[in-house]
Amino acid sequence: MIDYSDLIQPDKGQEARTIHLVDKQGYDEWLKGRSARERAHLAAIGFKPDAFVHAILPGDDPDRWSVLTTVASVDALSAWCLAKLGQILPEGRYRIEGRQPGKALFGWMSAQYRFDSYKSNPPTKGARVLLTTDVGAIAPMVAEVRATALVRDLVNTPAADMGPAAIEKAAERIAKAHGGKLTVTKGEALEQGYPMIHAVGRAAAKHHAPRLIEIEWGKENHPRVALVGKGISFDSGGLDIKPASGMRLMKKDMGGAAHALALAELVMASGLPVRLHCLVATAENAISSDAFRPGDVLKSRKGLTVEIGNTDAEGRLVLGDALAKASEDKPELIVDFATLTGAARVALGPDLPALFANDDALADALLAGGKDRDDPLWRMPLWDGYADLLETDIADLGNASSSPFAGTMSRRCSSSASFPTAPPGRTSTPSPGAPRQSTAGQRAAPRSACAPPGRCCRRATTVGARAKRLDKGGTAGLMPRDCPPGAEKGSIQDGK
Repeated sequence: MIDYSDLIQPDKGQEARTIHLVDKQGYDEWLKGRSARERAHLAAIGFKPDAFVHAILPGDDPDRWSVLTTVASVDALSAWCLAKLGQILPEGRYRIEGRQPGKALFGWMSAQYRFDSYKSNPPTKGARVLLTTDVGAIAPMVAEVRATALVRDLVNTPAADMGPAAIEKAAERIAKAHGGKLTVTKGEALEQGYPMIHAVGRAAAKHHAPRLIEIEWGKENHPRVALVGKGISFDSGGLDIKPASGMRLMKKDMGGAAHALALAELVMASGLPVRLHCLVATAENAISSDAFRPGDVLKSRKGLTVEIGNTDAEGRLVLGDALAKASEDKPELIVDFATLTGAARVALGPDLPALFANDDALADALLAGGKDRDDPLWRMPLWDGYADLLETDIADLGNASSSPFAGTMSRRCSSSASFPTAPPGRTSTPSPGAPRQSTAGQRAAPRSACAPPGRCCRRATTVGARAKRLDKGGTAGLMPRDCPPGAEKGSIQDGK
């Protein structure tokens, strides 16, 4: 296992190879100051100062070489400017000539991540260590990289070894390490208290039994923050089974849980002044004689009934019960990490997460935080006009639809089938986590409460932010949405 604290060290003048950073605008001037030997070498290899290319510069003796790398701007290093070097350079110590790495520390460390738990003879490569005189930046950046690595480890682990019980063990380790209180609800208590989590996971083998995992930490008088994660350890699609191509990577459908747990540990390790409540709804969406069926009507923790239109839309069900529990404690903020919307990936590609938020100030802060840390988001709309897609004749709400909007982002309202309404004065923000490419997975980007046709609703919606930006989001009040002209006001709380 990599000890990331070894990859960044205080610069005390120790022996290290030099990294020369240049950009296209300053390359010619920099080149004038180099030796004839270096200039001849760069000319011989045809070096061009395009962004993120590098070359090894010979020194006066064979062991005194240095590194030249070009970046977009030497005065504005991004988090990823040094990632390629961190991955490919030989082991040893390095320092940047004439400047500090700043945000680029993150890329340098995270590029050295590896997952080789299942290899009998994994390739070995020593640490690439970067020196910096900005000692205060080391510990926070190492904590962020560790959190990111935890998410990657949990998601990379095959579903056979990362079922609900294994996710519970990960939560137990985090709680014990930081003095948090762990509560796990399963079995009959889960069936009675969280019926939708139970229904989704009841077809799985006993050793993959569903459960709700909770960690509480912090002082009671601090603002209460809830982190909710979708933990579908493997998603076959249920009786609405996925094709083989859509099922291949479904071990990642617990990516929301991985994000929630990693963020919870980062919050606790950083000692943030919050009352933390981390909730992970974890189940395997399996197929057996006890699997829930299309057309079934489930009761939710909230008391609403939900007609099942598609068993591959299971994420909104488990999150509905978890969000109901989170809302009961009246949190100031809910951050919901999910893997619900393949359509977000269709719309935005693999590198730009979709953001849904019900508060403009909060959304703006998250967007600004993403831009600042080179982890951008794109805010998507929440549109009341699609509320009628929730309509069903035999239950309060439906979790899928045969409407012409099925398979598009406009189906987001269906994910509200069982989601609780955030209390007045609260706000909630879920994230997409790792998007998936499946028919049902493309149907909805969740929002926590959507009124039936002709009603108003209070929304608890989504956010796609990296773990470290929680403290930049702040809190904000949640106000009822304005009803359209002529609409009758009602409350989702009583199911009207």
